[in-house]
This record gives sequence, structure tokens and C-alpha cells, in this order.
Amino acid sequence: MRDTDTLSLLHSLIQVIVDEQNLDFLLAYTISALQQCSSWTHVEILQALAALVYCNGSKCQKYLPDLLGKSGVLMKFSNSTQPDPEVRRAAVHCMANLCLSLVPVPQQQLINQSPISKEIEFELLFLVPGQPYLEESYQNICFQAFLTTLQSPKSSDMDDITFCMLLQNALKGTQSLLNGGKMKLTQTDELGALLAVLKKSMFHGLPGLNIEMPTVLYPTPLPQYDGRPPVKPPQSESSASRPTLNKKKKSKVKPKKTQQGEEEEEEESSGEREAAPVTGPGRVNLREGNTRRPHSPGVQSLPLDGSGAAGKDRVSSPFSSFGWKRVSSSESDYSDAEGGMQSKMRSYQAKVRQGALACFLSTIKSIEKKVLYGYWSAFVPDTPELGSPQSVSLMTLTLKDPSPKCLANLVSNSPYNRLKLSLLTKVWNQIKPYLRHKDVNVRVSSLTLLGAIVSTHAPLPEVQLLLQQPCSSGLSNSNSATPHLSPPDWWKKGTSGPFLEEASVSSPKGSSEPCWLIRLCISIVVLPKEDSCSGSDAASAAGSTYEPSPMRLEALQLLEEVGTGLIQQYRRDSNIAPDQRVPVTLVVMFWTMMLNGPLPRALQNSEHPTLQASACDALSSILPEAFSNLPSDRQILCITLLLGLNDSKNRLVKAATSRALGVYVLFPCLRQDVIFVADTANAILMSLQDKSLNVRAKAAWSLGNLTDTLIVNMETPDPSFQEEFSGLLLLKMLRSAIEASKDKDKVDRQQNPVKSNAVRALGNLLHFLQPSHIQKPRFAEIIEESIQALISTVLIEAAMKVRWNACYALGNVFKNPALPLGTAPWTSQAYNALTSVVTSCKNFKVRIRSATALSIPGKREHYGSVDQYAEIWNALVTALQKSEDTTDFLEFKYCASLRTQICQALIHLLSLASASDLPSLKDTLELNGDMIQSYILQFLKSGAAGDDTGAPHSPQERDQMVRTALEHISSVQALAGDTAKRAIMDFLEEILTIYFDSGSQVALLGLTNR
Repeated sequence: MRDTDTLSLLHSLIQVIVDEQNLDFLLAYTISALQQCSSWTHVEILQALAALVYCNGSKCQKYLPDLLGKSGVLMKFSNSTQPDPEVRRAAVHCMANLCLSLVPVPQQQLINQSPISKEIEFELLFLVPGQPYLEESYQNICFQAFLTTLQSPKSSDMDDITFCMLLQNALKGTQSLLNGGKMKLTQTDELGALLAVLKKSMFHGLPGLNIEMPTVLYPTPLPQYDGRPPVKPPQSESSASRPTLNKKKKSKVKPKKTQQGEEEEEEESSGEREAAPVTGPGRVNLREGNTRRPHSPGVQSLPLDGSGAAGKDRVSSPFSSFGWKRVSSSESDYSDAEGGMQSKMRSYQAKVRQGALACFLSTIKSIEKKVLYGYWSAFVPDTPELGSPQSVSLMTLTLKDPSPKCLANLVSNSPYNRLKLSLLTKVWNQIKPYLRHKDVNVRVSSLTLLGAIVSTHAPLPEVQLLLQQPCSSGLSNSNSATPHLSPPDWWKKGTSGPFLEEASVSSPKGSSEPCWLIRLCISIVVLPKEDSCSGSDAASAAGSTYEPSPMRLEALQLLEEVGTGLIQQYRRDSNIAPDQRVPVTLVVMFWTMMLNGPLPRALQNSEHPTLQASACDALSSILPEAFSNLPSDRQILCITLLLGLNDSKNRLVKAATSRALGVYVLFPCLRQDVIFVADTANAILMSLQDKSLNVRAKAAWSLGNLTDTLIVNMETPDPSFQEEFSGLLLLKMLRSAIEASKDKDKVDRQQNPVKSNAVRALGNLLHFLQPSHIQKPRFAEIIEESIQALISTVLIEAAMKVRWNACYALGNVFKNPALPLGTAPWTSQAYNALTSVVTSCKNFKVRIRSATALSIPGKREHYGSVDQYAEIWNALVTALQKSEDTTDFLEFKYCASLRTQICQALIHLLSLASASDLPSLKDTLELNGDMIQSYILQFLKSGAAGDDTGAPHSPQERDQMVRTALEHISSVQALAGDTAKRAIMDFLEEILTIYFDSGSQVALLGLTNR
């Protein structure tokens, strides 16, 4: 077998996970081949190398000098002096793959990516936990190579498509470095140079724009110098504002055969391969500044009102001139009348713009706000001086480069309470025809936009009217590839319940069928395609009678949005009146439809784990009130499917299942089922041991929810749950939570979602423990270890969210009267940790939580010795003095809440003080009495006359707290000759007198008769 054949085989097996031993051998082989083989083999060798190093940068340390050293092969081939543009592009592609580490990201962030890459990213980003990153020196080498690539102009021997792919790889590599959390852009020139090339790339290939950018952007509060010539006088409406409708001849292009299987970008490198660049004399180049736009047949301009009437109100569809995200794997797909080579070119240019925007977002997230502030003037619109040219900005890009993805973000972030009601309708009617577009990417993006409209905080009546449109309204299109809608009455088959025949979800009055959008989504998931697919469908659904996976995935996610929207209506803080909510009976009908159709089929489709995971997410969005009203066999089906899928070998499915179980365990109809809670606990504990950080994060969140359920069950009058719940299982949960609290992996800098939920679970478990558990010797050691884990987290954890949860957890520990709080050796350690935080933590929310925990113990003996009590009191006084000491402006908004909580804690301590505590209290009041008095008076007045300082109690309750403390002090039997009692009583009486005399309506009732 020839070397090239071997490399081709290797490249075609990129979906196979290579172990470290084989990886070591293959890396040595490919590097040697690059050094020894003829130049005509280099592209194919680099393709194989890109597949090998994909997400394996941490495993390639041994070969980094040969790859990225001064004479490394990647540095040599990626240099701008490289004569072969294909080799240069392939080398940059390798570097980008080398920089990519698998760091789990939030699901919503994945949803916002391009429709095709979304599925691939879903499956790949969660395969393994976050891995060690490249060493800093090699990160800098790669960053400089990417930056140089982005800054370099297109060489004369490089065709436009290859240049686009080169830019895409450089952008993706830069984004991977930034997402890793270790890349520090500390130098102004470094950051300014990156922002400059990103801004230029954002507009790459847009007609009518020729952006000239400086090499480096510098931070400044003023508009930067704009070197463009003055704006030319606007052309007449007839020549400038109307879309070009001239028919153009079909391009007769004979593309040159190129290497098959080349990826457009590294996110495709696990199997979804893009078309190779087209080179040769037949290529078509689109230059910046060309204002002509080809018109695509079948994608006519649409009226804004969706009525189909022609006239002045007609506007050109934003999609008629936009090359969609995905490029088909077949070169012949670009020879049809819908754009030919120009359509392909626009698609690649759009990928560059999309990559630049994604990289810009990662840049924003990796830089402190105060550093980035000075650069915003280059990206947000400003008001130019009279006669000066209008600067280009992100708003320019939004107007020039519309797409359903952009519109979806716009819809999700628009303040509809301040805009006209018809705006959503205009967007809806304009996008609806594209649900039947021949290109799967257009259909997926259109579904994404409709999902954004359904889930937006828009006026509900307008959304309801949109959902009530006739099924056929606006869906007709000659290039249809969308499956036909299911028969109107199919969903009734197999359902039960008398209300199903009479009800409908958001349907017109008198109709007995569900709304058209729900029917469409269900049809996409479960029914075969009615028409044969063409274009990009062929690559993603070859040999399948169903819609491509991205389409079914998006449909499931839209159905999940519907379920989530129903849950939002029933939340306690919902502003929707009860009589305006969708009735529970209709919600039950919706979920009966789902459980009779798309969900079970998708959940059992092991060939498409992404669909399984999305179906799990959809299943977790069921309204609890609706679940309890489902037929028992449907409830059992849901639980059985989720518990079964928790054993899946696919970590994406396992993560989604763990999260869904964490939702179900909170359902009122399930949380007192000891068997279900125990089964769920065992499933979650198994997932908590997984190697994937994402799986562990979801499992830890679910463990926190499960322990919340334990606490809720404690509050019920029936003690049977506590008695029947297994003590051995409690021990397992405590051990697992302790281990999880030490989790080292991090998603983004200091954040670890496993640790924050693990300490939350520890607090709940220690709160739940019954006297029968605590008395057993086998629990003594695990209790001590659990509390020590919480104490160490409070003291040394860098992530503030984790520290906040640890303080909250200690407060829960203090709520368990069966624990030996006050006498156990760990008592002083716990209090010392909390007092250290309340006086010195830079995060005020953590200080507030620690002050809250210090005010929880309900008896004086729980605070330990006299010295321990005095230390806690003095720490709270110090914290009150320092309640405004912060250099972070963002913390100032929490100052009032912090003082409120500290005042409550001080008053609480006074209400429990013993005679032995009074002397130390008196000493503190002599030194700081005026300060303490002024803050307690603010606490008493908080919430009155529009003064909101975060006080959780009513004025009467706050006044009662002080009076209770005064009554307690007056009842203390002080030693003869002790003046401390009188001094403290005078202090409290003066506070109440001042408060009463200040004009407050709170009466001084119940004071002592002195």
C-alpha cells in the first residue's frame, strides 16, 4: 500500500478514537512523512495529521517541538511564504485542531451555533472532560501564527475559497485558545491587533463594503480615525434601493478535481466533511465592493405583512442574497441555477463572518470589562459629526447580513413591551415560507427563529394569533423538501381521557386539532420525508427516509421551548393571570401527543445520540401539574426511559438524562415515592463518577435537587419517608458529595459546576440526618469529614459561587438540632471560617450568606463558649464597619443588603445572650455603639418611604426583633454590681425611642414598665 493510500485511510477513520499508544506511533509516522515525502503528498498528510491532533493537544507534548518549534513542520507550512496555498491552509487547520481542547459549554451556547455544526459540536464537546491545555509558550506561538494569517492579504496565487477556508481555520484556532481560559491578552498591541482583524473579518465578502482597518485598535473613549473617503452622494431610488431582478445566465464552470474529504473547519473534523476548494481557470471571484446580487428563483421577495400583495411595501427577502451556512459535499450541487459558484463563494464568506463573530464573543468573555470598555467605540454605533462618513459597526453587519440565526438573537433580546405589536408578525410571516426550502440549513434556521418567537417575552396574544394561523398559510413553496404535516386527527390515536376530544393547544376556537407548529415539529421527528431531498440534504441524510438529524434536533428543541414556556406560565413569580394561562388539561393533551409520537422514538434512537439527548431535554420540560395528570402508563414510560438511558455510553445522552432525573425528583407526585427517589439517587451517583465533566456537572446539579427533595419531605407531617429511606444510601450520597466537592476540572477559569452543587448537597444531607443516623458509629466519621469539606471550601475556594454555596450549606448544617453544634470540635472551626468570610471576602454576596449562616443557630449553647460568642459578635461588628470597603463598583449595590443581614445577626445574638456574654457586649457598644445604632436604625426604617435596602421583613417584624432582644436582656439574671445589663438595655431602648420619635407609625407597645 502506498503512503498516500495509508494516509487516506487514516483520514477516513477520523471518527475512531485513538488511544495514546497508537496516537504516539501515528504522530511520529505523519511528522516523518511530512519531512521526507514529496511536496505533492503534503496536503493529504496534513489532513491526516489534523484528524490525529483533533482535541489531542495535551497528548502531543512530546511532538510539539517538531510541530511548533522554530523549524517545526506546521510553522514551516503555515508561513505566508509557503508557495502552495493548499498546504498553508491545511497546516493552519492542523494548528487549529491542535489548540482545541474539549471544554464543556452550556447547551444554550451550542444552540446558538450554526445548524449543521451544532449537532457535531453537541456530540464532540462532551466526549471527554476538560483536558490540560497547551503550554503557554506554544499557545503564544499558535496565537501569533493565527494573527499573522488573519492580517495577511490574499496572495495572487490563492483562490478566494481557499482564502476563506484559511481565515476560518485561523479564526477557529484563535477561538479555541480563548475558550480554553488560559490565553491572556495582556499587551495592548496584542489585543488591539486581534480586535482589528476580527472587525475586518466580520464584514468579509459583504457586497458594497470595503473595510480598511488599522493594524491595531487602541482603547479610547473617542471615535477612532476613519481613513475612508467621504461618502458619495446617494444614488436615485430607482438604481440603488431596488433589488436587482435581472436574470443571469447559468455559469458554465468545470471545477477542478481536488482532494476529497477536506474539512471546512475543525469542528467538522470528526466526520462531517466539506467540499474541497475549487481552483483553476473556471473559478469565479467576487470582489469586495461588488453591489450586484444574484436573484434565486423560488426565493421571491416577500411582503412585510405576509399578505402576498405586491406594491410599495414589498422588500427584498434577506435570504435571497445570502449564501447559507453549509456547503454541500457534491461539487455538482453548485452548478444549478440557484447561484452556482457565486452561491458557493457567498457560503464560504458567510462562514468567515460567522467565525469572526464567534471569536469576537470569545474575546469579550475572556477579557475584563474595564479593559474592553475602551474598544467598544469601534464596534458599537456612534453619532458621527455632520458631513463625516458613517462608521461601520455591529449594527451595520446586522443590517447587511441578515439570517434566521441573527434574527433569532434579535427576537430573543428585543424589548417588545416598548415596540409595536406587529413586529413579530412581520418576522413570522417573512420566515414561514422557508420552512419548506430545499436547503436543510435554511429550514433549521427558520425553525430556530420560530422557536425564539414562541419562547420570547413578547405579548402573549400576538404569539397566540400566530400559532392559530391555518396550517397551509405561508408554507407553499415550489422547492419544498419539508415532510407533509401529519393528519389532523392522528394524535388522538392511543390517547385517553375525555378532554382530549374537546381540547386543543393554542388552536382556533372550534378546532379539535393542535396548532400547526406543533404538528409540523412532530411530523419532522416521526414521519418520513414526502419529497426527495437535494442540495445539502443529500450529505446529511443519505440513505435515510427521515428528515436530516439537524432538522429533527431543531424540531425537538422547539417542542422543548413550548414545554418550557408552559412551565414559565405556572411559576410563582409569573405575571400571567391564572385565567390567561393555558389550562392544565390542554398541557396534558400536548404531552400525551408528545409521548405517543416523537419522544419515545427519539429516546430509543441509539443511532442518533444527539436526538436522544434533545429528547431527554424535552422530556424534562414537562409541567409538574401536567405530569401528575398523565395516565399512569405514560408516567411509568417517562421514568423507565430516563432510568434506562442513564446507563448510556454516550456522555451527551448521559448528561441530559441526569439533568432530567434531577427535574423529575422535584415533582410533588414523585418526591415522596421512596423507591423512585432511591432509584434516582443511585443513577445520579453513578453519573457523578463519570470521566466527563459535563456529565458530572449535570449529576451534581441533580444531586442537589434530590437533597432539596429530602428537606421538603422533612417538612411533611408524615415521617414515613425519613424512616424508610436507606441509611446506607445516605452514606453513599455523603461520600460521593465529599469527593465531588474536591473536583478539579474547570469549565471557565475558576468556575466548577460540580463543586458548587456538591457542597449544596452536603449541607442538605447533613440537615436531613435523623438522630437514628447520627447515633450510629459509622456515621460519625463521615459527618466529621463532610463538615471539614465545607469548612475548607469556605476558607480556600477561589470560585465565589462555590464559596457562597458552602456558606449556605453550613447554615443548613446549623439547622439540624440533632447535630452536636456548640460542643463538637468542629464548631469553632465552622464559626471561624464564617467570621473570616464575613469580614474579609471581596464578594459581598458571599459575605451576606455567611452573615445569614451566623444568625441561624436558635439556642445560646449552639454558639459555644463565651469567647466563641464574643468572637462572632465582634466579627459582625467589624463587618458592619467595613460594609462599604470595596474597590469593585459592582459590589456597592449589595452594601445595603449586607448591612441589613449583619444587623439581623447582631440583634439575633442579643436575643440569645447569657449573663456571661454581657460584659463583652458592653465593651463593644462603648467603642462602636453610635455606629451600630445608626445602622440598626437604618435597618428598622428600611423599606419605608420608598427606601429599599433589601430588608426581608416587614417594619413590624423588624421592630419586633429589637423588642424581643430588649425583653430577653431585661430577663437575664445579671451578677450583682454588673452594669453591662443596664448599658445594653439603654442602648436598645434609645434605638426604639429614636425610631418612634422619628415619625414612624410603628407603636412602642410591649416595652418594659420602667
